[in-house]
Amino acid sequence: MSFPRFKAYRDSGVEWLGEVPAHWRVHSLSRITLDKCDGPFGSGLKSEHYVDEGVRVVRLQNIRELAFDDRDAAYISKGYFESELLGHSVCRGDVLIAGLGDDRNLVGRACVAPAIEPAMVKADCFRFRIDVRQALPRFVAAQLTASASYDAGVLSSGSTRSRIALSVTATRTLALPPVDEQNAIAEFLDRELAKIDALIAEQERLIALLKEKRQAVISHAVTKGLDPNAPMKDSGVEWLGHVPAHWEVVQARRLISIIEQGWSPDCESRIAEEEEWGVLKTGCVNRGIYTETENKALPPVLEPRPELEVRDGDIIISRANGSPELVGSAARVRSTRRQLMLSDKLFRIIPASNCLPDFFVALFNATAIRSQIVQAISGADGLANNLPQSKLREFLCPLPPPEEQSTICHHLSRTFPTLAILIHAAEQANALLQERRSALISAAVTGKIDVRSLVAEKEAA
Repeated sequence: MSFPRFKAYRDSGVEWLGEVPAHWRVHSLSRITLDKCDGPFGSGLKSEHYVDEGVRVVRLQNIRELAFDDRDAAYISKGYFESELLGHSVCRGDVLIAGLGDDRNLVGRACVAPAIEPAMVKADCFRFRIDVRQALPRFVAAQLTASASYDAGVLSSGSTRSRIALSVTATRTLALPPVDEQNAIAEFLDRELAKIDALIAEQERLIALLKEKRQAVISHAVTKGLDPNAPMKDSGVEWLGHVPAHWEVVQARRLISIIEQGWSPDCESRIAEEEEWGVLKTGCVNRGIYTETENKALPPVLEPRPELEVRDGDIIISRANGSPELVGSAARVRSTRRQLMLSDKLFRIIPASNCLPDFFVALFNATAIRSQIVQAISGADGLANNLPQSKLREFLCPLPPPEEQSTICHHLSRTFPTLAILIHAAEQANALLQERRSALISAAVTGKIDVRSLVAEKEAA
């Protein structure tokens, strides 16, 4: 679909804006701000201050691109807020800006606060109260989101995670049309983005279903086998249910010959160069997939430990991870660059002779073992998001004869490529929709397209 343009443009003097409609004003965010704040740092807000209900704390994960994510709510007591933190308050209509970002979440992204009062911002979250006589908060949030990618490269600091200070954020440039035009642009984006977001949600549901299908194929194959007519027996284990009568149910220690743990020195924040030593991060293993680029460079002043170097054919299991669902993920290293070491948050497994490597990996990515992993890392004994060797060795596992393990692995190797192609296609479609979404926001809020007539036509209809 092609969109009309404005009749006259002028150079904004700002690289990312380029030309803007001739009647638009260009100035800093601070010029339209009545009040601003960031969240408290240090001892102002600690873990012990959080309670089950009270004053809502806006955190980075709540600030999405033009959307407030209401999940994962956190609170502090009203008494502590009123006595110590009133200066960090948030009201409906405030513009919320992320002062910290990474590859997946751009620093500088913005959204408008919904009706969540009483509320406040946490550290690295900024609250700007806008003078609505000059600008609409939802237009400001849209333009700040559109410029986030550029501003992240020009204004931010930090190597692993980009950070922009509150004072610097106030200097970010805006191009503002008259308020009635801002409203028309915001209404256009509300309507068009709703359509795109619905398509994105459909693709995400498809991806989730395909991944569930993959999980179900793995779980059925390694716990029930491939012969639907095979006699079954009660495994005696609730989460395993019935297994083929000729299979064993054994502790994982019976499947493991050697288990090793790595080393986590203080590393540099960058990825190791080809001829440098690096230490693998926990993200290097994710449900059967090994990614060698998930590493950090070992400082030259530290001596590497070659005995911890990862080799082709190794089985790696994530011992600890910030995401509980990835703790215990297993993958077999098909190929890897040299000079990458295990961290102490990773296990290297050498299976016993009674268990094929690929079967071991499939087993540890199956629902039956995942259930035991969840139980092991959610106990009250300090094991949260951490899988000790002792717990891993105790897991109860179904064990078919080696020749049947080989048949199961061959079946999985033929099934996975088809599912992988479908998942990749859905992810690519989603990526294109996200690009379309970002491009539409940018074009509308920078005046590259004139949507006023489109909104008027919709209202007339």
